[in-house]
Amino acid sequence: MGANDLQQAITLHRPAKAAVPKATDRWSVEAIQALLDKPLMDLLFEAQTVHRQHFPAGDIELATLLSVKTGGCPENCGYCPQSAEFDTGVKAQKLMEVEEVVRAAQAAKDAGATRFCMGAAWRAPKDRDVEKVAVLVEAVKGLGMQTCATLGMLEPHHAHQLKAAGLDYYNHNLDTAPEYYTDVVDTRTYQERLDTLANVRSAGISVCCGGIVGMGEQPVHRAGLIAQLANLNPYPESVPINSLVRVPGTPLADSDPVDPFDFVRMIAVARITMPTARVRLSAGRQQLGDAVQALCFMAGANSIFYGDKLLVTGNPDVEADTVLLRKLGLNARQVEEQPEGCAA
Repeated sequence: MGANDLQQAITLHRPAKAAVPKATDRWSVEAIQALLDKPLMDLLFEAQTVHRQHFPAGDIELATLLSVKTGGCPENCGYCPQSAEFDTGVKAQKLMEVEEVVRAAQAAKDAGATRFCMGAAWRAPKDRDVEKVAVLVEAVKGLGMQTCATLGMLEPHHAHQLKAAGLDYYNHNLDTAPEYYTDVVDTRTYQERLDTLANVRSAGISVCCGGIVGMGEQPVHRAGLIAQLANLNPYPESVPINSLVRVPGTPLADSDPVDPFDFVRMIAVARITMPTARVRLSAGRQQLGDAVQALCFMAGANSIFYGDKLLVTGNPDVEADTVLLRKLGLNARQVEEQPEGCAA
């Protein structure tokens, strides 16, 4: 065989580039559905490729969530055991004292968490509530941790007040696609959620926003949720993807469980459509098992809620998470302490 024959026999097969819209384009529901429908191995490869481009270190962010004010919420979100409308055994409690919160935050930091999120079961906090939460934020910030809060709907002046206290992130989920939203909750509109996100963004606070799968939605609604998130301008810095925890007493208690591979697909498509976001494995992680969680990390998840409880529902314990990350060879993200007054 001569040199010419050898040249003819060699064919270069270059991998097809991912069909990712330009920064100025919007993701259509159809384009996202096409991603969700891809063969799983192809989808995982694409998601992992995007992930490695933007997170070459491959570290996992450890965040801890504490319910600082539990129960008694006037909303009727069908998944939530903290609603006053449902009999779930959750009793309404007052806002925790600063010392209690600081002890919990220090324990979380000692266990390896770098972000501490405080949740309060309010529809929307009042002025006096925000004043108290601002004190909590300042105290946790003083420990050298990133701070996050989820308090319900937020007015612009409240967002600025929390920013001044040192709040780094505000969580306010969209839950699902707009077309399915009223099947889940009707005491708060979708637009009100979007308005809160805009108020948070305008105050200079980073956005934590995601949704829940397994609430009886159709595949198109899952695509619609990702489209809403990816088309926020800019898209959220943190994107928690939750698998419904079916709590007895809530309207969604008898929902069919999510197919584990469908959940992995949601993680992968969140990574592809929001390439620089921290995609977080959130509620429902306990029911996934180690193998599915490993697939989620492969799909681009790089943050987990860390600790034995998420607000009022169970979560894998710290030791189990430590063992899993060690088995997978994954390292926890390290955050350098910021000078006082600086946001991470």
